[in-house]
Formats: sequence, C-alpha cells, structure tokens
Amino acid sequence: MKRFFLMLGIGLLSATGWAADGPISDTAFVVDAAKRSAIFWDVRSAAEYAHGHLPGAVNIGDAAQVLRDANSEDFLSTDKIEKLLGEAGIDPSREIVVYGARGAWNPYFGRYAIRYFGGKQVYVYHGGIDDWRAAGHPVSIAPAKLAPVALKLAVDASVSVSTAEVVASLKNEGVQIIDARTPGEYRGEDIRAIRGGHIPGAVNIPYEMNWVDPQTGAKLAKKQVPDSSGMSLKPTDQLKALYASLDPGKETIVYCQSGARAAETAGVLEQLGFKKVKVYDSSWLGYGNTLDAPANNVTFFNVGALNGKIAAMQARITQRER
Repeated sequence: MKRFFLMLGIGLLSATGWAADGPISDTAFVVDAAKRSAIFWDVRSAAEYAHGHLPGAVNIGDAAQVLRDANSEDFLSTDKIEKLLGEAGIDPSREIVVYGARGAWNPYFGRYAIRYFGGKQVYVYHGGIDDWRAAGHPVSIAPAKLAPVALKLAVDASVSVSTAEVVASLKNEGVQIIDARTPGEYRGEDIRAIRGGHIPGAVNIPYEMNWVDPQTGAKLAKKQVPDSSGMSLKPTDQLKALYASLDPGKETIVYCQSGARAAETAGVLEQLGFKKVKVYDSSWLGYGNTLDAPANNVTFFNVGALNGKIAAMQARITQRER
C-alpha cells in the first residue's frame, strides 16, 4: 500500500491503488470506476447535490435522514429501503462508489447501508467532491437518473450487532469495542440519551482522530482555516499507530451515538486490515436508553432542567418579539 503524500499545496491525499486493498478510494480509482460504469452515489442533501456533483452521480437526499427513522435513527423497514434505493437505481449487487464532502462520515454511513443490505463491492471516496474539484475534474449540476431496479434485499448480519449482542460480548475477551464519540460523550458529560456514559471496556477514539487535523471542523466553524483539507485521512503509519492498542484479528465493535460516525472508523479499520469489524447500529442511542445494560460514567438526562432552559429561551424570544 502506497503512502499518502500532500499535493498542490492544499493537503489533498493521493493513495493510488489504495482501494484495491480496502474500501477507501482516491480520485484515480474513481476515474477508473467511471470507466467501469460503477454507480456513483452522492449522499449529501439535495441542495448540496444541485450545487455541483460528480457527472452521473445519483442522489436521494441526505442518506442518513432518508434511510433512517427520525426517532430511533435505525434503518427504515427493508421494504421501504428497497423502494428508495430501487427507484434511484442504486443496486447493491453492482459496484458502488459513495461520496459526499471531504472527510465527512455520511459517505461511510452510505457504504455501511449498502453492506448492511448485502452489497459487497462498495467503496468510499474519502476526498469526495472537494478532492474531485481540486483535481480539476468536471462537475455537473444536472440531475442524473439511473434506470429503476426492483430490489429484494436481505440484511447481512455479519456487519452489525444488536444491543443484546453487545451486552453479551462484554464477557468475551475475544471482542474489543471502540467508542468513536467525543470525549465529553464518553465521560457522560454530554448526554444524548436517557443517560450518558459509555459501554464498559470501550476505548475512546473519536472518529475525527482519523483526520490529518482532528480540529478541522471546529476551525472551519471559526473561519480559522480556508478549507477542509485537514479532514483528509492521516498517512497509513499514523493510522496504524492510532489503533496500535487493538488486535486486528479480534472482533471489533464500533459505536457512536447512532452508528454514523462509527461507520467512518469501521471503514478505516477495514482499510488497515482489521478482519472482523462490526458497526453497533443503534449505538449509544439504543444502549443508553436500555437502562439494564451495564455502563460506566453513568449520568442521567435532567428533563426538568431542560424544560427550564426552554422556558427561559421562550421568554427571551417573546420579549424580543414585543
């Protein structure tokens, strides 16, 4: 596997041939995939897609919202997924390249969705539309349409785990768990379910740590950097060092709040040669709300305090309106 190197002074990563050994692809691979008539799936919102996308790429809107229940953030029923993907011509049995913005977890979630429903030949273009534009390739604003397909999907249980399976794995020394959330979520300070905390034994490695600069998101929000080049993946040797405490031969469960951020870490682990990587789909939203599931650093959501903050905010809004 060739090392990454910076080019054109903007932090783009080149990993020619990388996707041949794993799920993460580069611009050269995407160009070749187009020649093979692979499906390009843009998982961004419809507005972002309309602003410019890879020629021939299809879009069904923000995939993480469209394919999941708004409350549980679990997948919709299989028949609904069949309809959504089928009408767009996104056939999991074909070669698929999923992309979005550089470094975002959304394309990795898209890849996980395809694999969850039986797809085998699916890749993530980590650099996404940003690397594509920077390389000088053409961008289209015209919506692309593929011929609809009638799908009959079956769930591949080998790529995910349920809450019950995670609880059972806590007594299994052959299983290791990664928490891809923020340190605040891991410590129970940022509560996003009935309770905060983390799964016992889980190692906290936020998914942003896979990036060249894990602080890029915050820096962009503060306009401290001009672009998202810091969201490019770290060189392979640095990624291996990041996960050096883990055994690539063991079953590895990755979770976050709803399985989305975890999907990016899962993809990186597979790229590094981890053999049994599974995404805990329900993640902390499911685990934290399962009150009899063992947890560390447990804190509870204070509904009364939240209601008080909402009331105070409403009072300020009313006062400004007056």
